[in-house]
Amino acid sequence: MNRPIHDFWIRVVGISLLAILFILDDDTIQQPLTSQGLASIGLNIVSIILIWHLNRAINIYCRYVVLAHLKPAYRLGLTLLACTMVTTLFSWSADLMHYSYTRGTFVGFRIGERPTVIRMGNHAFRFSPNGIDFFHAIFIGLFFVTVYELVFYRLDSSHYKAQLLQSEQEREKLRVANMQSQLDALKQQVNPHFLFNSLNSLIALIRKNPRQAETFAEELSSVYRYILRANEQNLTDLATELEFIHSYAHLLQTRHGTGFELSIQVDHRFNRYQLPPLTLQLLVENAVKHNIVLTNKPLRVEIQTDELANLHVRNNLQQKKQGVISNGVGLANIMAKYEMLGQAKPSVREEAGQFVVALPLIPI
Repeated sequence: MNRPIHDFWIRVVGISLLAILFILDDDTIQQPLTSQGLASIGLNIVSIILIWHLNRAINIYCRYVVLAHLKPAYRLGLTLLACTMVTTLFSWSADLMHYSYTRGTFVGFRIGERPTVIRMGNHAFRFSPNGIDFFHAIFIGLFFVTVYELVFYRLDSSHYKAQLLQSEQEREKLRVANMQSQLDALKQQVNPHFLFNSLNSLIALIRKNPRQAETFAEELSSVYRYILRANEQNLTDLATELEFIHSYAHLLQTRHGTGFELSIQVDHRFNRYQLPPLTLQLLVENAVKHNIVLTNKPLRVEIQTDELANLHVRNNLQQKKQGVISNGVGLANIMAKYEMLGQAKPSVREEAGQFVVALPLIPI
């Protein structure tokens, strides 16, 4: 039994009340106090302290050690029997000590010398069959079994709640760790995808326009620096993400010229709101990937906020004649990030020849 029994104040209050009752019931209190009377009172107090702790030990060891494997009814019955026997033996011993102290001899002592007596009107009922006061012992045993069953119930409830809380905390830690690992895996998917497309663009520019390729490489370095920083955090503020998307759009405009147009209309009060980093880059990249981007058929991407703190990213639909095979990054990646962060999922729709994704912005 490893758990401590927190019953200090129960013992203090209980022993004090029982001591007061026993003292008031003692005949010596009705007479002028003498050394013998004080000794009798002291003996009563010591007896109460000892009988309390004896019964306490019996209840604890029966509950958690000796009878822990039994059903509650059997355990309680045997515990009461043990308390009754120990209390009876202790009472005999205490009576013997009291008798010998008051009379100076053990001669003439009888078991049950001070039986339990209940008075009802003019009638007195003595509970001491054959000189043995079992009623007194059973009453004391019932008292202590009841008190400590209540103590054990409270202790077990507290222990159960503590275990439940610890279990919930451990499950939450595992859930967060699992989500973080999945989130890290999703973020790592962006890097090679973006780098692959950018390097292809850079190779093409080197052949056509080396000077422009140099500028493109500098912009690519700046953009990729942001991507590396973004992979260290789960959320970023809208203002930072928009600053990055400006740089990213510059790369696209270097590659596609006037075939790519970007329009941003964002209410400044939402600048501090947050969203998963690189979300806008994924949406813009998907728009370029799945649609025709030509000077005479420009792809127009618009980023706007509404009054409900949603960020709408829309582009005109002019899908390529030959479908593009998706590798599963893009929208699925964004949806998974929002889900793992415990946020409402973005909505996706097509309307009036446009593809629209509404991203819920996260207030800080």
